[in-house]
Amino acid sequence: MIGRKKDLIRKELEEGTGAAIAVAVDESGLRSGLRIWFADLEEKHGPVAELRPHGLRGHRVELAFGKFSGAILTQIRQAQAEDIQLARALVSSINSEARIEIPGQDLAEWAIDNGNFRMTATIRHEAQPDDAAVSVTCREVIVPMMAALAELIGYDVITEEATDETPAYEGATLLSVVRRRERNPRNRLLCIRIHGEKCTACGLEPRLRYGIAGAIIEVHHLEPLASLATPRPYDPANDLVPLCPNCHRAIHTRRPIPFSIDDLKAMKGDCFD
Repeated sequence: MIGRKKDLIRKELEEGTGAAIAVAVDESGLRSGLRIWFADLEEKHGPVAELRPHGLRGHRVELAFGKFSGAILTQIRQAQAEDIQLARALVSSINSEARIEIPGQDLAEWAIDNGNFRMTATIRHEAQPDDAAVSVTCREVIVPMMAALAELIGYDVITEEATDETPAYEGATLLSVVRRRERNPRNRLLCIRIHGEKCTACGLEPRLRYGIAGAIIEVHHLEPLASLATPRPYDPANDLVPLCPNCHRAIHTRRPIPFSIDDLKAMKGDCFD
């Protein structure tokens, strides 16, 4: 049953983590499951999540490291304070109905010190797991868990766009590739998990108005990094807010310091009531 959902799970994980994901069916146990890892790392050289049925109505996810993960563990131990804070916040955002365990560690201050690290999450559904339940487990447990590891590893999302340049002579065609670094998708994931998809400024909920076309809520940093007197790790719960595209663009019409949320509300007056 779970094996049939591997393509759906891969898609949701890639959107949530900003990293390419590999998924394989695992028939080694009494009940088949899935093994999930980052596609650019061999299964034995990085973190692997195992998803299996748990009882009649639940799922269990266990995250561990392959036998030859020394290099990636070293990279994780060198993660910046901001990356660690975001990773912990992502794990804290796992569905409250799931039971999370990290043997020998405080859930609020967990750290990956060696290859023996284990994190497990068990979630129970109201009925026997169907397609919807698998999706819930994916979005509410596996996505934040894997996104936390992606943050510690340091995955950046870079897209490549091909553009035509002016040819050197008539009839010639030149093609250049523009590499464009995207905003961290894990910031958006966590902001929405904490605050929902309602615009903080005007109250619009795009999904309610536009249906399947409404996944257009944007994430705004309340304090621009350029305005900080001294660098500091940001608090995802207090430093990020969701805004609809209109409000987000309006706020950034003032440069270099954008308008505040209160500034924008004052401009519109009763329109926000």
